[in-house]
Amino acid sequence: MQQTNKLKNQNAQFTKMKRSALKLAAIAAISSTMAVSVSSGANAYDSWFGGNEDSVDWNQTFDRSAAREWEMNPPKGFPTLDKGNLPLMKEAVKRYAAIVSAGGWRQIPKGKMGPGYSGPNVALLRKRLELTGDLQKNSSYYKNYDYYVERAVKRFQVRHGLTPMGIVDRRTLRALNVPAKVRLRQIRTNIARLNALTRNAAKRYVSVNVPAQQIEVVENGRIVSRHAAVVGKVDRQTPRLRSKIHEINFNPFWHVPQSIVRKDLVPKARAEAKRGRYDLLERFKISAIDGSGRKVDPRKINWNSNSVYNYRYRQDPWKDNSMGFVKINFHNKHAVYMHDTPSKSLFGRNLRAHSSGCIRVQNVKQLVAWLLKDNKDWSRSRVDQMQTNGERKDVRLKTRAPVYFIYVTSWATRDGTVHFRRDLYKQDGVGATAANY
Repeated sequence: MQQTNKLKNQNAQFTKMKRSALKLAAIAAISSTMAVSVSSGANAYDSWFGGNEDSVDWNQTFDRSAAREWEMNPPKGFPTLDKGNLPLMKEAVKRYAAIVSAGGWRQIPKGKMGPGYSGPNVALLRKRLELTGDLQKNSSYYKNYDYYVERAVKRFQVRHGLTPMGIVDRRTLRALNVPAKVRLRQIRTNIARLNALTRNAAKRYVSVNVPAQQIEVVENGRIVSRHAAVVGKVDRQTPRLRSKIHEINFNPFWHVPQSIVRKDLVPKARAEAKRGRYDLLERFKISAIDGSGRKVDPRKINWNSNSVYNYRYRQDPWKDNSMGFVKINFHNKHAVYMHDTPSKSLFGRNLRAHSSGCIRVQNVKQLVAWLLKDNKDWSRSRVDQMQTNGERKDVRLKTRAPVYFIYVTSWATRDGTVHFRRDLYKQDGVGATAANY
């Protein structure tokens, strides 16, 4: 029994070490410019890498918990809207233009690649990583997927907003195979965007970069906190906007937007009614309100009638309210806002375009506490209490905070790193090639 417990403790300690190593390795990859970082990392594989190479243990368990931890708690890094990034972007144009002039990079065929693998595709991978500075020439075994290649792949993944696992999975391969001329065009397109955005950026602000699916809280040129975000679906896109956050709503009602009523609520209610079930509104604590302001008996609603579109639908504050326990308000013509969510699992995914246009915020309490720091008697502990006690309360900010919803798919940072993100809504004019990973 003692030996069994000892083994369990060792396994738990090893798993914890792997997760820590993954996070440290990725942070090192961000801070490095051209050199490959040196730190221990976790080997992780998904089912796509099933194979029979003797030199590779393709049956190692993919550490999905470590991947989720990375996505939910990204390193702070550097601000996207730093004016000092623009000269670095112009230098990036020169580097990528030279790559394009030399013929770009070759496409890497589909196939399994991870630490210990050997073959001609690894040689192509090495060359590809060398061209963009993710890998230095440091091995005579050009066909081997060694430690240096693993580190370079992690660096590439961090630069492209992918989970840094050090293996070439489907998403990584697609990102590697985006042509150099497409990347060059993206850099040039985003220089124009950043010129306008950085010119008017405040000293203290919140930015939501939709393609990056992340939120930056910035003060005096440094990132105070970075948050994973769930953004709008491709067919329900989060808009670009500039506004000022003026109010926090604790434990709010959710007034269901007409778009969601038509696309989600009514179709679901009709589907359930066909099966003889009529308690959808009651299950989710949603009230239907008629034109005179009276609540309608949900069991008497004829969901097949067009009259259902004449009701207003309002969800009560409770643990499964679609906005979670807090909503962040700012004036805008799109009727979008930022909020908490009861569906925290989405933050652990790499692709987080799942909302109807509003922004769901991971670790929203940290952001709310920062927004309220100039309000008397408000602290992080009081924000925590508001979630616990369920009190319905609206708080006006003493100091309004500028908020920017931006669409930036490429930028450079002061450490010399050139970043790319999916062209989620295909707004870069390069087609689907930079969006499909």
